[in-house]
Amino acid sequence: MVSGNTLAEIAALIGDVARANILSALMDGRALTASELAWHSGVSPQTASGHLAKLSEANLLAVARQGRHRYYRLATPEVAQAIEALMAVASFGPKRHRPVGPKDEALRNARTCYDHLAGRLGIALADTLTARNHIVLSDSAGALTDGGHRFLCDFGIDLEAGRGRGRALCRTCLDWSERRPHLAGRLGAALCTRLFELGWVERIKDSRALAITPAGRKGLGETFGISEQS
Repeated sequence: MVSGNTLAEIAALIGDVARANILSALMDGRALTASELAWHSGVSPQTASGHLAKLSEANLLAVARQGRHRYYRLATPEVAQAIEALMAVASFGPKRHRPVGPKDEALRNARTCYDHLAGRLGIALADTLTARNHIVLSDSAGALTDGGHRFLCDFGIDLEAGRGRGRALCRTCLDWSERRPHLAGRLGAALCTRLFELGWVERIKDSRALAITPAGRKGLGETFGISEQS
């Protein structure tokens, strides 16, 4: 059982604006340098280094060295799940006036949530797979049907990848922008990876938003019956 003191310490770490921006910037699953994270958090490199040290000491971030650089990423999928859950809670909070810009719309349309897809695209994939009885969702869990297994294997997804690492094959993650569940777990990650491999989605610079390519619009329509994404 986690003590109240420990919970409060983690909450206080996340509660700082600069550190919250750092964690949010890493929600696309990639590893970034300290200077990149300083830019995302809006603080000086020296200040960012202090924040990164605290987050690393709390095991919220993992660090890898490559040459002269240190690369930071979220330590585990559970950290990403916690940040996404906080985003969902925040979306239900008091409304503050802020004009909606192109970046906001791009994030709501399609984005990465650590290593899986979120936004309208993520919701559409979950809806389609459910409607076709490829998956069965219940609360935060999900199950793959025999038909779904065949469909996804034919689509080029290796459902055995990462099986022995203790991560669930299929679970749901509450989408903060749509307020409905999208797919997470190994299946969600595999779907995301496959769409990148096929060139159906591509990253938008300096954002975890994704652009759906012309090939993606065609492929999503033909394979999943999804035609409303842009």
